[in-house]
Amino acid sequence: MAEEAKAVVGELRASFKAGRTRPAEWRAAQLRAIVRMVEEREQDITDALHADLAKPSMESYLHEISLAKAACTFALKGLKNWMKPNKVPAGVTTFPSTAQIVSEPLGVVLVISAWNYPFLLSIDPVIGAIAAGNAVVLKPSEIAPATSAMFAKLLPEYVDNSCIKVVEGSVPETTALLEQKWDKIFYTGSGNVGRIVMAAAAKHLTPVALELGGKCPAIVDSNVDLHVAMKRLAVGKWGCNNGQACIAPDYVITTKSFAPELVDSLKRVLERFYGEDPLQSADLSRIVNSNHFHRLTNLVEDKEVAQKIVYGGQTDEKQLKIAPTVLLDVPLDTGLMTSEIFGPFLPIVTVDKIEDSIDFINSKTKPLAAYLFTKDKKLQDNFVSNVPAGGMLVNDVALHLANPHLPFGGVGDSGMGSYHGKFSFDCFSHKKAVLIRGFGGEAKARYPPYTTEKQKILRGLINGSFFALILALLGFPKEKR
Repeated sequence: MAEEAKAVVGELRASFKAGRTRPAEWRAAQLRAIVRMVEEREQDITDALHADLAKPSMESYLHEISLAKAACTFALKGLKNWMKPNKVPAGVTTFPSTAQIVSEPLGVVLVISAWNYPFLLSIDPVIGAIAAGNAVVLKPSEIAPATSAMFAKLLPEYVDNSCIKVVEGSVPETTALLEQKWDKIFYTGSGNVGRIVMAAAAKHLTPVALELGGKCPAIVDSNVDLHVAMKRLAVGKWGCNNGQACIAPDYVITTKSFAPELVDSLKRVLERFYGEDPLQSADLSRIVNSNHFHRLTNLVEDKEVAQKIVYGGQTDEKQLKIAPTVLLDVPLDTGLMTSEIFGPFLPIVTVDKIEDSIDFINSKTKPLAAYLFTKDKKLQDNFVSNVPAGGMLVNDVALHLANPHLPFGGVGDSGMGSYHGKFSFDCFSHKKAVLIRGFGGEAKARYPPYTTEKQKILRGLINGSFFALILALLGFPKEKR
């Protein structure tokens, strides 16, 4: 297994060293091929997502297929400009000269994907790696086997297999890949595995991007348009893979006085969205497998948690389905409140004043996303300024990731590094500093012996003195013959 991994990396490294991935034409051809794959094989992708997660076809299109295609077309439009050297000021001390930042591909990179959005979270970083001119190995998640098999079959039919490869497998195959020397590793998944990835990368001083998760909070103020807020909250929680999403709201914070009204409104919205028997709804994904089903049901089996359920709670182990479930004032020391839920449970935490919610969030690890529903500009400013998070959204949920002009990534325990749009290109590029000078502009003061006069001119140059620059260019101090 280790030898196979070594051979894959060796083949890709040979292709990269030969310069195959560097031309803009090659990069654009691969991106166009991915667009073609998405368009021509949309049904295959949809079928794989349904097999892995019973993901509704509309959700598959909105949250995975369309976003993957949009990432490709955005990269194709920007590619030539992204690749151009970025000219920057050269400065007085190096006059005359020109300075620029050159985006250089890192080399051979590894993308390890997640199971919850197994198509988008696989292809999106691959798009960035290709746009930046790298050779890439994609390791899809074995927990979404249908999508993994689909990638292994389809991707080689469309892209250059000498530079872009898919490696399937589980822990042994991933371990073998991590033992190799990479120029960057991009991992999406849990914090526990993220630590393993980072430790393996450290052995080779390999840089990493870690897209992790955390408990994403959603503050709901009492002054909002409650019905609209609850619709957006619900579709951002249960309409995102039935809560199995790193950016789905993990818990809600509101005031004790407003909580009953919020719960009533949320109940009405959920019944309208998913019917009286949500386990039969065609618009809800199932839980990915029995292990995760039991992990989730164990979170609410405790009597002190179960008695806090105010809506939902139905389960169907045979179908691996759990209904949208709302809980109120769950004890804060329970598993539901101490670990990322990653499922269809939504606990509501109550505070005396809405301003207290910010201190509550900041008592936890930094989330991947934080949400606020309010009409209060002061509260909004306080939230934006004082809540550390990978990203945030005011008066909606999850939509920030669809804007290619915004970076997407975590901070602290929710990850490191960011991507999307040009940030994906930058994620897989080295920014090489280049300073170019001619043979004119010699300053005698630069060279020893450093007389008092030379030192005065040098200090002036370093401090940006235009007068010192003129003296240096005129050849001062004049040396005695």
